[in-house]
Amino acid sequence: MREQDHDRLLRIKTEGVREWQHQSAHYNRYEATPYMALEVLFDAYECRSSDRFVDFGCGKGRFSFYIHHHLHVAATGVEMNGQLYQEALGNLTKYMERAKNAKASIRFEHIFAEGYDIEPDDNRFYFFNPFSIQIFQKVIYNILLSVEHDPRPVDVILYYPTMEYIRFMEVNTAFKLLREVRVPELYEQNNNERFMIYRYE
Repeated sequence: MREQDHDRLLRIKTEGVREWQHQSAHYNRYEATPYMALEVLFDAYECRSSDRFVDFGCGKGRFSFYIHHHLHVAATGVEMNGQLYQEALGNLTKYMERAKNAKASIRFEHIFAEGYDIEPDDNRFYFFNPFSIQIFQKVIYNILLSVEHDPRPVDVILYYPTMEYIRFMEVNTAFKLLREVRVPELYEQNNNERFMIYRYE
């Protein structure tokens, strides 16, 4: 299914790439995870209806809408850019016209990633290379503080991971690599086209 067809199925608009006029060294451009990659990920990675995902740097919300629709799990999108946040809310309005009877929740927060309060039930955290290693470290430490306060296993899923992210996870945290999931059609041209899934137990 083409990107635009999948958007149409979900009644959302998430296509395209957006560069920022006043680009910060800490925040990367907007680009949604390809639907093809999400299909590959969730063919290989199981989740339960009780899981609660947080997508940091969610943009227009594609990841959240995808997992809410296909996996029936709760999703929170965290986005610091006001324009993208408004577009995510617009998508949410359209999406909920069809999904109003859904049992799982879906919401978006307009806040810097490092300012998001990790909730005790949040246990799956998604990153598509949204910001600098400095911010990533702060967010991971927030997750670990939450786990210390409310013990539970948690997963961190990295798409298109930088070596800085990988090195930090493997050298500076107690997370262990659970598995690597490659996107076959894309990985052949670019070996960054993969997911690295880390678990803390």
